[in-house]
Amino acid sequence: MTVVASQPFQYTAPYKHLSTRYDASHGALWCILDPKHRPCFSFEVLEELRRFQREVELLAEKSDGEREKVRYVILSSRTPGVFNFGGDLSLFARCVKETDADTLRKYARACIDVLYPHAVGFHLPVTTISLVQGDALGGGFEAALASDVVIAERSTQMGFPEVLFNLFPGMGAYNLLHRRIGMSRTERMILSGKVYRAEELHAEGLVDILADDGCGESTLYEYIVRQNGRNRSTEAIHRVRRRLCPVRYEQLLEVAEIWVDTALRIGPREMRLMEKLTRAQERLPSGRSQPIARAPSGNGGVPPL
Repeated sequence: MTVVASQPFQYTAPYKHLSTRYDASHGALWCILDPKHRPCFSFEVLEELRRFQREVELLAEKSDGEREKVRYVILSSRTPGVFNFGGDLSLFARCVKETDADTLRKYARACIDVLYPHAVGFHLPVTTISLVQGDALGGGFEAALASDVVIAERSTQMGFPEVLFNLFPGMGAYNLLHRRIGMSRTERMILSGKVYRAEELHAEGLVDILADDGCGESTLYEYIVRQNGRNRSTEAIHRVRRRLCPVRYEQLLEVAEIWVDTALRIGPREMRLMEKLTRAQERLPSGRSQPIARAPSGNGGVPPL
């Protein structure tokens, strides 16, 4: 199908690490990740994401005559082959070496302050969508799962490789997985360190819609068009999910404290692996179709670099 023309979202200020666009005919507001150094969540990227979210939240304070009719908030990525690699590993390594718990705690809170509003739909009558057209690891997978609807292209791979560092994904992964697949499957997935194909995650119920490679955006708009006429019922179901399977801000902060404590006990071997993976991500050439570092497909081991 033909994708409609879009325009800049009128409330947004210029960004360095992301861009926005607004498709008025569908009420679709896009937030497109575009980190300039590594495709991860640095403090700078998190700050810009939170600024974007505050602008979305301001919509609720405007009168109907002033308000853009936003029905969908869409998270995607401009980096070829990569949705997001998650946490800032170079920052983690420095903080662990210096036993800098305060900076780790500040980083964890910044992640939660971005994930939580998206996970609760900004407390607005909107549907959040993640369009995953490249690999999503760790915090990148967490960000994708925070949406009401996850659309992924078939070549996409996602997972939580943190176990390789004797760590765990501590900024929402457990909460977001648990409300979709239950406790035992959540823990099995996190502790495996496995990177899953999009088809596997679709079978698990973590990917809602599979798209052919290169067709993610058209598939997303096809989904939006199908919602015409039943949008209120879809919004209601999402509200029911948020009410009965809530993501609670205070719980996220409590889990983050466990993450900080665990991170500070990372050993020398895990530290070397983290630094090696950071260097590999920094060598990711522009336009590469696949990320160059992966977690193993099974349990244990070291990802190829």
